[in-house]
Amino acid sequence: MIDLTPYRALIFDMDGTLVESGPLHEIAWRETLERYGLPILPALMRSLAGVPTRQTLEIVARESGVSLPAPVDEMNAFKEARVSELAPRYVKATALGNLALEQNGLRPMAVGTGADTDEARRILDHCGLLSLFDVVVGADQVQHPKPAPDTFLACARALDHPPHECVVFEDADLGIEAAQAAGMAVIDVRSRFQFVNEYFLADEAVG
Repeated sequence: MIDLTPYRALIFDMDGTLVESGPLHEIAWRETLERYGLPILPALMRSLAGVPTRQTLEIVARESGVSLPAPVDEMNAFKEARVSELAPRYVKATALGNLALEQNGLRPMAVGTGADTDEARRILDHCGLLSLFDVVVGADQVQHPKPAPDTFLACARALDHPPHECVVFEDADLGIEAAQAAGMAVIDVRSRFQFVNEYFLADEAVG
């Protein structure tokens, strides 16, 4: 049981926190990387969980010693389209969806995610969660996405609460770093809820 008494506002990461989406993103990423001829590096992809698609593509190319084979916006659009098409088969709410439902109307709540806003809203809506949140802040709304604090600070501003009154629920090291940099309390859902972000755990594609 989590004591939320000290906090006036709640901020949730999406993928791996509110939404079980590891298989969805692995399939979409594998298809994207294969389509554009970039190598699939499972360990690197796991380390980039929570990083927006555009930045991930740039990092993969840099770490592989190659140039991006197409405009990054084109590659991002392809991956987003695959996520939208595959989401009905592969995403579902986690136990934190129940916590958000319990807190609905009691505390203002936001989602701060490394996904683009439109994609995040579609996934949350598919999982029946979108209406619970006052605001959704995606990577496209901030100049510096996670691990910078901008995403969570934007959530706090939208909820009209200072950072020290907010608590962030996160499942990724870079997201936890972002919450701490924002001056917010953070709950690592991997340890508190035994969540596992099943993302590029093996070299074989998820089917």
